[in-house]
Order: sequence, then C-alpha cells, then structure tokens
Amino acid sequence: MIEFATQGVGMPEIDIRKISTWIEEVGASHSRRIGNLNYLFVNDEEILKANRQFVDHDYYTDIITFDYSHGDRISGDIMISLETVATNAEKFGVSYFQELLRVIIHGVLHLVGINDKGPGEREIMEAEEDKALALYQ
Repeated sequence: MIEFATQGVGMPEIDIRKISTWIEEVGASHSRRIGNLNYLFVNDEEILKANRQFVDHDYYTDIITFDYSHGDRISGDIMISLETVATNAEKFGVSYFQELLRVIIHGVLHLVGINDKGPGEREIMEAEEDKALALYQ
C-alpha cells in the first residue's frame, strides 16, 4: 500500500494512481514488491527537525528515507521537503514536477538497496534514477 500525506504544505499536483503504479513497476524491476510505503511531503523546517532528530544531520535535505523493508518486500517512510525540491529544480534547470519524480523514486531506490554516499555510489544512483524516470509514462 502506498500512501501520500502532507504536513505544513499543500499536496503537490500529482496523479497518485499513476505514480503508485510507477513505483510498483520500479520495485518489480529490482525484484521487489511494495509493502507499506508512506510518503510525507513537508517544508524545509520539518525536514530539518527530522534530520536533527533521526539522522544527526544539521542541514536541509530534499529527502529522508526510513527503511522497514523485509526480504523482497520494500516498506518505509519517505519524507520529502517540497521547498528543497523546488530549490533544486531551479538549481538543476529542470521542472518542479521532474525533480519531484526524481526525489520520489530516489527513496524507493534506497529501499531496494542502492546507496549514494560512498565512492562511485552517487553515479550508480543517478543512473538508476534515470532508468526509473524513463519508465514513467
């Protein structure tokens, strides 16, 4: 089950059914099934609080992923700052919607086991994001 909620921000204009189907397709492309997946869209201040409380980081990020996956079933809570998504869209010269899709699937890719902090991992994550974005129709 995939759910979307907000805290302190309005719900972005997205086709929840289409995005949910896409998330399931990306999961399947990594031999995973979707369990309970909860997206929470927030503002920068909320994600900063979560970063400080749960990740011991004192800075803004676009996403925090909490992984509750087990076996081939991915489950988790994914918190996304819509303000940082907007800032990054402008910074990278892409549309807000394109950047939002990238961040939405970035969390799923973490849940299937792809990391982006170690040497060479960022490039692998970006390639996987590009492959996933190509599946969105």
